[in-house]
Amino acid sequence: MINQKLLFARTYEKEAGDKIAAESRPKFHLSPHVGWMNDPNGFSYYKGEYHLFYQSNPYDTVWNSMHWGHASSKDLLHWTYLPCAMAPDEAYDSYGCFSGSALELPDGRHLLMYTGVRKEGGDHGEELQTQCLAVGDGLNYKKYETNPVLDASVLPEGLSKNDFRDPKIWREEDGSYQCVVGARRKNGLGSILLFGSPDGFSWHYESTLIENDGHHGMMWECPDFFPLDGKHVLLCSPQDMLPEGFEYHNGNGTLCLIGTYDKDKKKFIPENNQSIDYGIDFYASQTILAPDGRRIMIAWMQNWDTCDQNGTRGKKWFAQMTLPRELSVRNGRLYQQPVRELELYRSNKTEYKNIAFEGELRLDEIEGRTLDMELTVRPEDKAEMYRKFALRFAQDEQYRTALSFRPYESVLKIDRKFSGSRRAYIHQRRSLTANKEGELKLRVILDRFSAEVFVNDGEQVMTATIMTDLAAKGISFFADGNVVMDVTKYDLFAEE
Repeated sequence: MINQKLLFARTYEKEAGDKIAAESRPKFHLSPHVGWMNDPNGFSYYKGEYHLFYQSNPYDTVWNSMHWGHASSKDLLHWTYLPCAMAPDEAYDSYGCFSGSALELPDGRHLLMYTGVRKEGGDHGEELQTQCLAVGDGLNYKKYETNPVLDASVLPEGLSKNDFRDPKIWREEDGSYQCVVGARRKNGLGSILLFGSPDGFSWHYESTLIENDGHHGMMWECPDFFPLDGKHVLLCSPQDMLPEGFEYHNGNGTLCLIGTYDKDKKKFIPENNQSIDYGIDFYASQTILAPDGRRIMIAWMQNWDTCDQNGTRGKKWFAQMTLPRELSVRNGRLYQQPVRELELYRSNKTEYKNIAFEGELRLDEIEGRTLDMELTVRPEDKAEMYRKFALRFAQDEQYRTALSFRPYESVLKIDRKFSGSRRAYIHQRRSLTANKEGELKLRVILDRFSAEVFVNDGEQVMTATIMTDLAAKGISFFADGNVVMDVTKYDLFAEE
């Protein structure tokens, strides 16, 4: 029997979401069926399809009353909306069904693990966060009768019951289960806790996997922990970060730690650290181990500090997910590439080789807002380095978003201040980018309202949303100094 609160959410979501024109959405990035979207949840492979849930407020385009929206896909690019999976309809999650994860059980059921939030003493009371379960068939889910399965009673001394969230669950080779959960110590710094279970339902504390030593923000949200290419990787989203040169940015950021896992002590020993994404809009990443062995990551393509809550009012949907990305570890760094499925939807190839130019350049048929473009730029004469190279897109007489690179500084910048925003939000990010004698390689994926830039075969990625009117399709190039450029551009998907 479906709870009335969930039934109402499903009915509203279906009626309101189906009225939103497809052309007003991204083409191949998942946006909410209707209303607000934030963190990806429950990214999993179940009964032959990828399932992705997301933090959702179907009734408005601002954060409130967290539900779990739901969609599925066979190729990670074409998404089918499914009915809302969970609503905050129990005492232990009355303030929201917060972030979590999912996997398929050996008996064929789909297990969801999430953070339930309630408040003691009404709306202004103390917020309590616990870990809860729901089980279903890929369409309908029933919350576990003994929820919550993890509460403050299992926390080590000195950890807050108010910041204990975002479980990421996986199954070990021996059939047992583990999960990592973010927690906060009394000094405000985050800890990542490791829990174990013989069956996925009965859970116990195992260890504090790692503690934030104060170098990377405060509370660590949305942890994910997995082996990759002979190392272990911890991904998380720290709050209240301070910048460290070009590596991290102020505010709510992202962190990738690469190191080794001591299975006997159940401790993670980091060896290298970096941002996951160097752009403006990226948070709360979550990964899946695909059936073919790929580690694939997706994230919320938004930034808490750029959510224009006044500007979203009156609109029908807000926010979107990133393009799913294949991960690898090379030379102590996390590399990311667009999922290879994207290449199946390329068409209308346009290619230019060895284009030498200085100043501004436009090329025939190099335009559009849904495309996959690869380019390499290098100095025409290595003895006379160019001073700046820029790529401008989503461009017309008034608007543009730009990537610019200065080889002497090795700095790559993304800049959307001329994209049409009327607010002084974050419009620029810079990264220190490796280059060999001024050569830079970029792969730029555009999908109507976003740009994802993969630098030097995925060594870095810069992501940004852009809300420029879709009529602005122009692309141009600029060089201060003499450069040589190769460009290959594909359109992506057929237009409606």
